[in-house]
Amino acid sequence: MTEGAAATPPVRPRERLAEGLRVALFSDTYPPQVNGVARTLARLADAIRARGGAVRVFCTEDPDAEPHPDVVRYPSTPFWAYPQLQLALPRFPRAKADLAAWQPTLVHAATPFGVGLSGRHAARALGLPFVTSYHTSLSAYARFYHLGALSEPGWAFLRWFHNSGRRTYCPTAAVQREIEAHHFTHTAIWSRGVETHRFSPAFRSAAMRAELGADDDTMLVTYVGRIAVEKGLPVLARAITRVVAERGARKVRFALAGDGPYMAEMRGAVPAEVTFTGMLGGERLSQFYAASDVFVFPSVTDTFGNVLMEAMASGVPIVGAEAGPTRELVGEDRGLLFPEGDDAACAAALLGLADDPGRRRAMAVAGLAYAGARSWDVIFDDLIADYRHVVDAAAAERA
Repeated sequence: MTEGAAATPPVRPRERLAEGLRVALFSDTYPPQVNGVARTLARLADAIRARGGAVRVFCTEDPDAEPHPDVVRYPSTPFWAYPQLQLALPRFPRAKADLAAWQPTLVHAATPFGVGLSGRHAARALGLPFVTSYHTSLSAYARFYHLGALSEPGWAFLRWFHNSGRRTYCPTAAVQREIEAHHFTHTAIWSRGVETHRFSPAFRSAAMRAELGADDDTMLVTYVGRIAVEKGLPVLARAITRVVAERGARKVRFALAGDGPYMAEMRGAVPAEVTFTGMLGGERLSQFYAASDVFVFPSVTDTFGNVLMEAMASGVPIVGAEAGPTRELVGEDRGLLFPEGDDAACAAALLGLADDPGRRRAMAVAGLAYAGARSWDVIFDDLIADYRHVVDAAAAERA
């Protein structure tokens, strides 16, 4: 955690680091929704509880959600363009009443939409310390969807939302630099980790490779994530077509894990030999990663590619689209980057690695070392220490 200088190292035992903290977490996405933000917030809630604190999550409804005593769901409806996501109107009076009853010591809003706006309003109305986290790159989405005319009003709204808090947590230094250039204040790094017991080369399986159409002479290229336009899938489809046309589907095989609104178009845009597994979880997902020889990541809209960490922890090198957060994670020795939107360059990178297994192995070793040093425990220890700093500073101001 950084805001100028590093946070003071914790002196309490880990199981007591959050003792006395009561964190109200507001988000418009949370499990059972499947995305990087939802999974990260669920891990955060577990980490606070494991360290002796209390957390209550305020989020949108979901038809597949199981009741939980510390998860409060506000009425919402599926987003027409993306039914997997739920939209909620701000519930200002209810959020204020909920917080007044639960009495948190800190309010953290992870999204600037209906639920997040409710948390912001309630925290400020009750005089509670308020922090935010930045998860979605407005500039990347505006550029991707050709919404340049809307980008400045969008930045003005996000400045209003985030600068009303005592901290804006960023997943990478690249994102921190970007939002500070748009006059965001009180920023800090809240990075991400990886569960190396879940994602490891130990899960590599000849049976999984065979299931995906790969043998010892095949370079298996995988993708994990939403099957959505904003993830760069049209670029990947064109790159896949180029590679298969040049080398054939036996020499280089492609497999995609995930689901989303672009699935029908994606299936129609790639050769028939490409495998679509749908959503994977548990050991099947671990085996899918570890079966890979290269992981491809065409997105330029992610502020932190959790799947990149999972692939590197699985011993898999990266071919990714050039973007600040991706470059920060992949570095110069853990993979190759290609210019945004350049399917020919993506294909060339994949073909180059197909001809150079030694380079793939070197990248895999570097990625394993990098991922192995990214402990979720240390990351959450630092975040909770910064939570305490925010709470203590607010109390000192009131005194």
